[in-house]
Amino acid sequence: MKTITSILSLLAVSALLAGCVTGSAVLTGPARPPAAATAVKIYLEPPAEFDVIGLVRAESGTGFTEQSRLDRALAELKVQAARLGANGVLLTATKSETSVYVGAYHSGSVLAVPAKGQQVEGRAIYVKRER
Repeated sequence: MKTITSILSLLAVSALLAGCVTGSAVLTGPARPPAAATAVKIYLEPPAEFDVIGLVRAESGTGFTEQSRLDRALAELKVQAARLGANGVLLTATKSETSVYVGAYHSGSVLAVPAKGQQVEGRAIYVKRER
C-alpha cells in the first residue's frame, strides 16, 4: 500500500510541474501595440526585412515528452513576443535541461526521478517582408 501511495504522490507532483511555463520579454526597439500570439511566426532563418523589437525567453516545466515540452515553450515564446507587438520570433537558442528532481517520501521510502525542462530564446521581430 505504501508503494502505491508513494507512486501516486510522485504522479501528483509531476502533474503539477508539467503545467509550469514561464517567460520574459525585454523591449529593445520601437514600441508597438500588442499583437495576437496566434499571429506570431517562428523563424529559424531571418526574413528579408524586419525590425528587432526585443528579446524573448521561455521555459517549460517538465512534460511527458520532449516534443510537448518544446511545444509549450514555443507557445509561451510567442505570447511574450506578441506582448511586445512582434509578428515573428527569430529563434536563437533551444536547450533541454535536467534541472529539478521530482520526488515523494512516504514511510521511509523515497522515489525520485529527474525532471527535464525546455528553454527557448529568440529575438522578437516585426517582419516587413518575407523572402
